[in-house]
Parts: sequence; C-alpha cells; structure tokens
Amino acid sequence: MLRYIVKKAIMAVLVAVTVTVIAFLLLHVSGDLAVAMAGQGAPPEEIEAIRRAYGFDHPIIIQYMDWVLRALQGDLGSSYFFRVPVTELIVSRLPITFILGVFALAFALSLGMLFGILAALWQNTWVDRLLMTISVIGQALPSFWFALLLIIFFGVQLGWLPISGTDTWQNFVLPVVTLGFYALPAFMRLTRAGMIEVMGSDYIRTARAKGLRPASVIFKHALRNAVIPVASVAPVQFGFMLGGSVVIETVFTLNGLGYLAWESISRVDFPVVQAIVLILALIYVVLTLIAEMIIAFLDPRSRVE
Repeated sequence: MLRYIVKKAIMAVLVAVTVTVIAFLLLHVSGDLAVAMAGQGAPPEEIEAIRRAYGFDHPIIIQYMDWVLRALQGDLGSSYFFRVPVTELIVSRLPITFILGVFALAFALSLGMLFGILAALWQNTWVDRLLMTISVIGQALPSFWFALLLIIFFGVQLGWLPISGTDTWQNFVLPVVTLGFYALPAFMRLTRAGMIEVMGSDYIRTARAKGLRPASVIFKHALRNAVIPVASVAPVQFGFMLGGSVVIETVFTLNGLGYLAWESISRVDFPVVQAIVLILALIYVVLTLIAEMIIAFLDPRSRVE
C-alpha cells in the first residue's frame, strides 16, 4: 500500500508541475500583457514602463521560475485592480466557494445514491424510468439555464428564497441545488449499476437465504461494494464543482472564488486569474489523488495495476 501511495504521489507532483507551466503560459500566450494592462492606444513609453515594472521584458523561462519561486513562498503577486496581494483576495473568497461545493456535493451524493438504490431495486419499472429521466434531464440542462429557472420560480414568483448575496444560509439554497443537480446523475447511475451487479451476486443470495432482513442485505452487505465507484468519483466531482462555481457564483452574485475569477477576467487582472487557475487545478490534482487512495483502500485489487 505504501509503495502504491508513493507512486501515485509522485505522479500527482508531476501533474502539479505541469499545471504550473500551463497556468503560467495560459495568459502569456493570449497576447502582450503590457499592452493589455496599458490599454489599446496607450503610448509606447507607458507600455514599455509597464513591461519593465512587471518583469515582462525578461525571458519567459526566467519569468516562470520567478513566479514559481514566489508562489512556493505564498506570494502570488498583487492584483492590478484591487491593489492588494492576490493571496489575501483568494483567502477571503475561498470559504464561500468551498462551502458551496461541500453542500452541493452532499446534496448530489445523498439524492444520487438514494435514487440509484431505488432505481436498482425497481429495475425496469416506472420508478426506474422516472428516475432515469431525471438523470437525463440533470445532464442535459445547462447549469446557468437551470439556475435562471430556479430564480424565476422560487425567488421571483414564490418569493421563498433570496436570489443573490451571501447574507444568510438561505442565499446558498438555490446555488447548492443548481450545482448539485448537475452532479447528481453521475452518482445515481453509478449507484444503480453497482447495486444491480451486487444484488445478483452469490453472497447476496446467501445473505437472503440466511433470512436476513431486506434492509440489512441492502445497506449492510450490498451497498458497501456498490458504492466503491461512487467513492472514487466523489472527490473528482467536487473538483468539477469548484471549477463550475464560476458560472453559479456569477449568476447568484455569490462573492466567492468563481465570482472573483469572472471579475478578474472582465478587468484584465491577470495575476488573479492566473492564481485562481493554479489553485483550482492543484485542488483538483489533490482530490484525484484522494480518490485513488480511497479506491485502493476499498478495493485492494486496484493496487496490483
């Protein structure tokens, strides 16, 4: 197990290094940063002064090494627009995005697994078809369009829930449902497939033959093996949710990391955009590593590969 963990950790570090290269080059290949900061039509002297002030006149490899060394020390530069350190901005916005992602994941996991179990137990019945229809709708609906539907119905027509801001827990209900509904089909389909396979296995038939209660057979014996794929996908889905929060936070005006990314892109605030891309990508790498550890713990056969 230790050898497996070390191998996966080394691979994660290599991926993280690749991520830093991509995050750094992503904005530099989009054009001349000095011109973008100075604005179109700015005097050449002003553009050249910005280029020297921010080190854009140095070779690209020198800029990259300097950026990485400063990032390792927690210095991600300063925001051109907010005039504060990027680290300070991200630390102030990250909790909202993290809370949104955690509750959206809990929503998607709880409902997805419940629907998956029900669909498997009533396979090929109207219950199964209804739940699979919900699954298809969840995957087909664009998240921003679903968010607008919820805003119009629950916020405008019924007036039950606020549609923007972060003042109370009620502000998070609609964003959590929107973000969670997109991930729900994946958990539901995996749980359904796993339960159908496990419920037909010999040890389940043996458990039934012993006279165990149906609830005990389902939740104590079948569900543990059926949720292995779900456990492996959950951390990765959480990473997708953090990335997808850019759209959701913008629609609901949640002052989190996603909304900060949208603000920074619209204001050409490159250091902030660069830092957000880097942090979200590194979080995704760490979550993927956690998912692989969970799979290795639950299914020892995966360590052989």
